[in-house]
Amino acid sequence: WETCWFKVELSIPLAWEGREVHFIWESDGEGMVWRDAQPVQGLTKEGEKTSYILTSSLKESEPHSLTLYVELACNGLFGAGKGSMIAPPDPDRRVTLNKAELVVFNRDVYELLVDMEILLDIARLLGEENQRSFQALYTANQMVNVCDVTDPSTFPAARDLAAAVFSQRNGESQHTIHAMGHCHIDSAWLWPYEETIRKCARSWVTVVRLMERNPELTFACSQLRLISVLWQAQQFEWVRSWYPGLYAQILDFVAKGQFIPVGGTWVEMDGNLPSGESMVRQFLQGQQFFQEQFGRICSEFWLPDTFGYSAQLPQLMRGCGIQRFLTQKLSWNLVNAFPYHTFFWEGIDGSRVLTHFPPGDSYGMHGLVEEVLKTVKNNKDKGCVNHSAFLFGFGDGGGGPTQKMLDRMKRMSDTDGLPRVQISTPDKLFSVLEKESSQLCTWVGELFLELHNGTYTTQAQIKKGNRECERILHDVEVLSTLAVARDSVFQYPASQLQQLWRLLLLNQFHDVLPGSCIQLVVEDALQYYTEIRRIGAGLQEEAVQSLCRDLLQPKAGSTKSTLVLNTLPWERTEVISRPGPDGTETLALVTVPSMGYALVREPLLPSQPVSVRKQEDGSITMENGVIAVCLDMMGHLTSLLLLDSERESVPDGCYANQFALFDDVPLYWDAWDVMDYHLETRKPVTTLLKPLEITLAGGLRGSVRFSLQVGKSSTLTQEIILDATCPYLRFLTQVEWKEAHKFLKVEFPVQVRSTNATYEIQFGHVQRPTHWNTSWDWARFEVWAHKWMDLSEHGFGVALLNDCKYGASAHRNVLSLSL
Repeated sequence: WETCWFKVELSIPLAWEGREVHFIWESDGEGMVWRDAQPVQGLTKEGEKTSYILTSSLKESEPHSLTLYVELACNGLFGAGKGSMIAPPDPDRRVTLNKAELVVFNRDVYELLVDMEILLDIARLLGEENQRSFQALYTANQMVNVCDVTDPSTFPAARDLAAAVFSQRNGESQHTIHAMGHCHIDSAWLWPYEETIRKCARSWVTVVRLMERNPELTFACSQLRLISVLWQAQQFEWVRSWYPGLYAQILDFVAKGQFIPVGGTWVEMDGNLPSGESMVRQFLQGQQFFQEQFGRICSEFWLPDTFGYSAQLPQLMRGCGIQRFLTQKLSWNLVNAFPYHTFFWEGIDGSRVLTHFPPGDSYGMHGLVEEVLKTVKNNKDKGCVNHSAFLFGFGDGGGGPTQKMLDRMKRMSDTDGLPRVQISTPDKLFSVLEKESSQLCTWVGELFLELHNGTYTTQAQIKKGNRECERILHDVEVLSTLAVARDSVFQYPASQLQQLWRLLLLNQFHDVLPGSCIQLVVEDALQYYTEIRRIGAGLQEEAVQSLCRDLLQPKAGSTKSTLVLNTLPWERTEVISRPGPDGTETLALVTVPSMGYALVREPLLPSQPVSVRKQEDGSITMENGVIAVCLDMMGHLTSLLLLDSERESVPDGCYANQFALFDDVPLYWDAWDVMDYHLETRKPVTTLLKPLEITLAGGLRGSVRFSLQVGKSSTLTQEIILDATCPYLRFLTQVEWKEAHKFLKVEFPVQVRSTNATYEIQFGHVQRPTHWNTSWDWARFEVWAHKWMDLSEHGFGVALLNDCKYGASAHRNVLSLSL
């Protein structure tokens, strides 16, 4: 990630007057040309950007000597890995400068070559049964005959032959492709957050140069706020001082309608794992930024590269002023081909949004004949709609569109035999689709990606940090709001909360929260979570001090008490731990009202204390008057009895709380995927390190502990806790994980029969089948959930809750949580 600066002094020969002059730079690392202290051109070999146009026709009045600076990053378009495109940084990687030249560019030859490329592609791809194929082939042959490469005066005649073919028009019924420049830039992935600042600048300054030469070019920019994320949330003034001129140019092209902000959210977040409140904040922060910077909010939600889409998103979109949605990721489905490209997507409350998947199944097209033909052929909604999106430009690592892509599409704008290709905007596309929408189908529920199921579990510390920080920010806001209502002097920490939310939202980017990023990014993300915890704890303390100042200053002679706060919207009766007079922790049973507090002086007495008994066979039973449980020496739950109904939850002969280890060797990408065949490698964890022993003998709380060896060198220690009056059993699990290519789960077979299990999602729940009747069913062998999953039949059910996990499954009667 080092940077090298090159000072380049140029002297253009006088003999080149009237010629187009380029500065050529080819290096393994991404670069940026600076001129007069401003960035003027991004350089990326993998993105086919290796030249900076000094002049399109050198004039005598123009300077013939000038100085440029090239900022060279020691990383390529896809990071600094070795070998394959997706690889961790290689510490021994070297970056080579291969070429630095001053050249005359022959525009006439270039145009001839593009003409020839399009004609030959038409001839090759339309097939022998198509007359246009032969017309293109014979025209190309005539061009070769007419053109004398040693005599430039013959070039116009050859170009006229090609133009005659390209100018033969389509019929009115031909499919129309809406082409939009695009540059998908991952906020962090194979490079850290800081490198993204430069990737944005390199990509967008290149787009600005293209727009200056091609006033028809439109560029849909879904990550424009990425600069904003890093500017506004982290040292806004510092980064703006790096690229103020570029940002001013972008604003100018936004005003002209060429540089088009789309997206609606703060970053292109993961579509499954953020909480409902986090998703609302993504839209709130994103739309607020667009309104402040560009005077309007987004009407399109643009999320092309996320690993599935929650069934709650349509309602959230509609609530944030968005009725249109674009993605393409479901084209990656491994099992079932998604049946539509243009359709209405309906969420769990009935909200609907018009949804479009570009039929070319990509957000990085190059403007090739093959791609426009694929777009038409692939379109699953022929007869319903006659328009589709075509996003062109290098992406993922940035890069964006090139001049050659534009020049190819200019020749295909309205050419008989090919779909009509027009430079367009998201609004034009969706406006046409809305007019044609009467025959469109509706898809109800989640858009589940049948791939990348491993991202629900990869990088456990990131998952835990996300859930904890979501909870911290919720509590700070609840307590601060109550403090404002009670204390006119208290200042609501709006700016601090905005900063913390933006850090959290940044970490919800679709390669960070899923864990599909390099170690450097993980370290950054964990550091941001630490910051949120630290500052959040301070804000929480300030709000509590303001809210409960009088209560925290006991009067002389009053009984010593404990202040207990409840930030959830229901009354809770629970056992808490509080410091005793001698500094040791003591337990107390307390009841605290909804969104309120209680002063605990004399703790409640439970109607029935917890009893813990060791049996002759080494098993241990615990009971609290609500439930009764039995655990064997391995920590297996052999019985879970609901005492009121005397209903047993664990089937005879089965073990719940059964840890199981699976081989995890996916077909494609380690961090992203787990394949269905991993289920065939199940091995129960059976190596006992410390047998089950009683750690708390009952009263307000009973608990037991045991330890297991997992795999070759990992250990697992678990404490199982039953509190007085509590209708659930708690499992506190600590794993020292040292395995590679293994997958650890915990299983709970239950005595419940249902064809569907219920999973919590954002502000609601979805049901998914517990059987594998169809390919759509078994493709969901590993799914995601938030804080709970439930298997119920009429009158009875069992739920599995968690505080930091997302991967889950329910097959037949076994609830499984991926650890």
